[in-house]
Amino acid sequence: MPKSIYGREHLALAEALRSARTSAGLTQAEVAAALQRAQSFVSDVENGHRRLDLAQLDDYCHAIGIPLVTLVGRWKRAQKTR
Repeated sequence: MPKSIYGREHLALAEALRSARTSAGLTQAEVAAALQRAQSFVSDVENGHRRLDLAQLDDYCHAIGIPLVTLVGRWKRAQKTR
């Protein structure tokens, strides 16, 4: 099995971020503005084309109004159902 830095765990995290953003009623543009980034940055993250380090992930969570620990819990639960 070929290794990739963009495996299913990474894609599940990207989906968890997208889901949390939409649940918060935010657009990609609004999150991008809060992060002082381009909307394409948010799109790349949510489509699994860009990885975030821990500090960036925490900033992203803050921008969408969800604690990092909550997001990680959702991501871990999603891993168990796959």
